Parts: sequence; C-alpha cells; structure tokens
Amino acid sequence: MEEVKRKVLYSAVQPSGILTIGNYLGAIKNWVDLQNDYDCFYAIANMHAITVRQDPATLRQRTLELLALYVACGVDPEKCTLYLQSHVSAHAELQWVLNTFTYVGEMERMTQYKSKCLAHADNINMGLMDYPVLMAADILLYQADLVPVGADQKQHLEITRDIASRFNGIYGNTFTVPEPYILKAGAKINSLQEPDKKMSKSDPNPNAFISMADDKDTVMRKFKRAVTDSEACVRFDEVAKPGVSNLLTIYSIFAGKTIAEAEKEFEGNGYGDFKAAVGEAVADKLAPIQAEQKRLLADKGYLNGILASGAEKAFRAARKTLSKVYRKIGFYQLDR
Repeated sequence: MEEVKRKVLYSAVQPSGILTIGNYLGAIKNWVDLQNDYDCFYAIANMHAITVRQDPATLRQRTLELLALYVACGVDPEKCTLYLQSHVSAHAELQWVLNTFTYVGEMERMTQYKSKCLAHADNINMGLMDYPVLMAADILLYQADLVPVGADQKQHLEITRDIASRFNGIYGNTFTVPEPYILKAGAKINSLQEPDKKMSKSDPNPNAFISMADDKDTVMRKFKRAVTDSEACVRFDEVAKPGVSNLLTIYSIFAGKTIAEAEKEFEGNGYGDFKAAVGEAVADKLAPIQAEQKRLLADKGYLNGILASGAEKAFRAARKTLSKVYRKIGFYQLDR
C-alpha cells in the first residue's frame, strides 16, 4: 500500500534572549505534537537574530541553549528536521532571488518593521526591512504547506504568500503557497503587567514575563505581582478582564484543563489563591524541562551531532527547491 505523503510544516524561533512561557506555549509545546503528524522543519533562526546587534559569544551560547531547550521540551530530532538557519546557505541565496520579486512599498508598510525602527532608531539597517523576505525564503525553500502563526506573524505570512504567487504567476508552479496553521490555545500569552500586550522576552520589566529559566521562587513572585482587576472574580472575559483571562489561559494549558474547568475550580476564590495556583502549575512543568536542558548542555558533542544531521537533511530539501528556482529564472548551472 502506497504511503500517504505528509504535509510539510515549517517553524522557527530566534536565539536572541531567553524564551518565555509565551514562546513555549505558542510554539515549542505545539511542535512536539505537530512532529507526529507532519513533515516538520524546525529552525533556530540565528540569521534573523542579527537584524539587532548581538554579542557574538552570547549568540553562540544561546543557540546551544535553545537547541537543548527544544529537545528538553520533547522535540525529537529523529521525527523532524531540527537545524540552524545559518548552516543552510540556501536561505540567503533564495532570499536574494525573492528580493527581486518584492516591492519596497510592501516592506515599508510592514507593522513589525515600523515598530523595530522605533525600538532601534540607532540601527535601522536593511535587515530590519528585509526580514520578511528572509522569512519567505525560510518557508518556501521547504515547500511548506503549513506555518504555525500567531497574530503578530500573520502579515509576514501574507507577504510570503504574495511573493510565492507572484513568482508562480511568472514562471509557473514553483512554490507551494503556504497556509497558516492557527493554534487553538495558547497562541498568544500576554504580559503579566500589561495584559493587553503580548508577553515578550525583550520587555524591560522582568515582572512582565516568565522566562523558561526562572526558578520556582521567581515564578511565584512574578505571578503574585501579576496585574488583575478589582472584581475579585475568576472568570474568562478578554475584554473586561484581560489580566485574569491571561492567567486562566496560562493555568489551563499548564494544568491540562479547559478554561471552563479552571473557572469552576477557582469559583469563590480570591486572586491570591488563584495566582499561587497558576505559579505552582507553571513551576512544576518548568522544573523537569530545566533539569533536562542542563543535562543536554553538558553534552556538546550530542548537540553538535543533532545540528550536523539536521543541516544535512535541510540542505537536501532546500537545494532541490533552489535548483528549480535557478532553472526557472535562467541561472546557468553545472551538471552534477
């Protein structure tokens, strides 16, 4: 019986800073489930990271820490292609080609480009503007059918779809036009201090986010300080009660319960007990992940082996697409 070809799914996270539980719930936790159902390419996006100045030694260390975190969370390099973006030169090569199918006005209108320019006014480089084209190259190289996206990445995926359709319209069917894979729960975890904003690892207020490296005391302290409201009623209402709703979302996922079950559990309870329970649920899940990450970081040879194997698999898939693109646009290629 002929094996059914699985759909390709692509996702990536930058190694620029210690990840938050928002990154974990919105991306990595879902990757673990998705790798069983799709042909997954999971990247450490270090090329994207350098659009903002990075300390070289820190970037290298955080790259290994992120790889170890992936594996500690359950991402299995035997079930997916787990690799470092800069190890596959085809990303940069395809980006250059796609630049010629992308319009300056499109890039200038990108919301994240505008916000990055405001945040890094002393370093408004071309990488900030060109970021979405590199993201398009990342996705299109592997003929991805699906891309898990949060609300802040939808615009970038739309540009990817536009570029792919534009190229296909000129040269015929070359790229798979990817569809968004919308995560049902935990796709957007908000700040503990400003619950109308997404939780961010770059937030200047350390009490606004829970880092994947935070110990239990730190986790409990941050949740104790989390913004709620004056109603003293634990119920889900993102408009009227964004802080409490955010905590309910976090608790429900870490405790493995539905929102309705969580609401019932804390019916009649004050916010103090509720916040403590959220903190306990999060700390209990983070502790074994942190221990496994530490163990993996002590075995650099194993981590390097994962990256070498992942780069080889990613290279083969990427080169197939890039060769096809080069033929379509008229680049002369040697027989191999």
